[in-house]
Amino acid sequence: MRQYFMGIDIGTYESRGMLIGEDFRVIAEHTVSHGMSHPRQGWFEHDADEVWWGDFCGISRRLIEASGIAPEQISCIGASTLGTDCLPVDEQCRPLRPAILYGIDSRADKEIQWLTNYYGSDVRRLFGHPICSGDTATKILWIKNNEPEIYSRTYKFLTGSSFITAKLTGRYVIDQFLAKGSFRPLYREDGTVNEEECGLYCRPDQIAACAYSTDVAGCVTREAAAQTGLAEGTPVICGTGDSTSEAISVGLTEPGTAFFQYGSSMFYYYCVDRMAEDYISPKGNGSVKGGKVFTIPGTFCLGDGTNAAGTLTRWVRDTFYREALEMEHKGGENAYAVMAREAGEIQPGSEGLMILPYIYGERSPIQDPLATGMIFGLKGSHTRKHINRAALEAVGYSTLQHLMLFEEMGLPPDSLITAGGGTKNDVWMHIICDMTGMPLHIPEPFQCSSYGDAMLAALGAGCLKDFHQLKAKLPTGRIIGPDSENHRFYQEKYPIYRDLYLNNRELMYRMHTDKE
Repeated sequence: MRQYFMGIDIGTYESRGMLIGEDFRVIAEHTVSHGMSHPRQGWFEHDADEVWWGDFCGISRRLIEASGIAPEQISCIGASTLGTDCLPVDEQCRPLRPAILYGIDSRADKEIQWLTNYYGSDVRRLFGHPICSGDTATKILWIKNNEPEIYSRTYKFLTGSSFITAKLTGRYVIDQFLAKGSFRPLYREDGTVNEEECGLYCRPDQIAACAYSTDVAGCVTREAAAQTGLAEGTPVICGTGDSTSEAISVGLTEPGTAFFQYGSSMFYYYCVDRMAEDYISPKGNGSVKGGKVFTIPGTFCLGDGTNAAGTLTRWVRDTFYREALEMEHKGGENAYAVMAREAGEIQPGSEGLMILPYIYGERSPIQDPLATGMIFGLKGSHTRKHINRAALEAVGYSTLQHLMLFEEMGLPPDSLITAGGGTKNDVWMHIICDMTGMPLHIPEPFQCSSYGDAMLAALGAGCLKDFHQLKAKLPTGRIIGPDSENHRFYQEKYPIYRDLYLNNRELMYRMHTDKE
């Protein structure tokens, strides 16, 4: 009987699932959209039952129906979600509140400041980097401080992939890469629970046990089978974050390779051969968090994300391209395709217009939740086309800024791989390529988080023996090269982008109020 492997990823605005065969070709896929709650300034949430589990169940059933295979033919299942979220659940794995999303949610600013003062010089030893909104422990502490009733009823504090795996199997596990990266100081470097430090946040038994992403966590229960259409007893791997799955799906398996994912935010993983320390640029280019042990055995990685990439282009679409969006809803051309075409009509530099992409504050590389967006150099001759292209260039400048930090650290990458919804915009990818001055490897459209989940499931089931063999089975994709003249132009303009933030951040702070 032929084997099949299922992968489902739950993202910020949409969820996608794939079913692949033994030849690792996609035989069925399905995508659904969902919303994201933004109840207050700096707050971002999902309804875990409706969005996470609801999407998973619906996609699973749709994949089985579309493929025509028997559920018993699915040998293993892998799931990923949008990174290190914080979801308190009761003993029946029922969510006690909406899930607090990854680093984009900055509600725990006061807890971050308090912890920074509390730990003092021990911050680096315990967290591995300056405490930030991407640290899930700060979100747990926020619940403890602000929602004591929910805190007292919590059986487990989960991240998204842990929730999905628990709903499928009844087992509470977390990918060791996520745990040791974003749940510190709750876990030690060996993956065990840090009882000494855990007490400040929660009981040691309230967090999940560490496992590797490809470890089989358990099997589909009877109840989960009834809801998902899967066969009871089907193995389920631990799962991981969406960025890790997508990185694996496009071949981030060797040191010297940097991966940039352009989704709602821009996330990067940079695979290196040694553990790197925290780095703060003396040139004002921002900072890089210290490295951590990667999913690939024997490697380490640097990783972090911005708060806006696709969310910035979405804002441009909703603000300046409403007519195109209405036409799309009536069966016309996709609004993003209209935007890509119009951006290509504008020369590099957007005729003197520059945007800072910090419309939701910023994580990497400036780690400043109070940073704001900016449209600079606006003239009466500018149109929506210029704002559109300048937004794409803003994310490009942010990518370049990260590469400059790697260069300063003595870790220049040998190759660049990209993925995510942004790769559909060819103009955007050429902007990124010209900014960096390096060839850019763009994978096939189906190489995404859910494809990575399915490949990881194949590895967990023993159909693939290691990550080296996994990479050998991946498609080659395509490579685009930079325009040297455009690269020189962007290199000359980059200091303006950097200094717009440095010279205006105090004014940004003065404009900020808690009442927004």
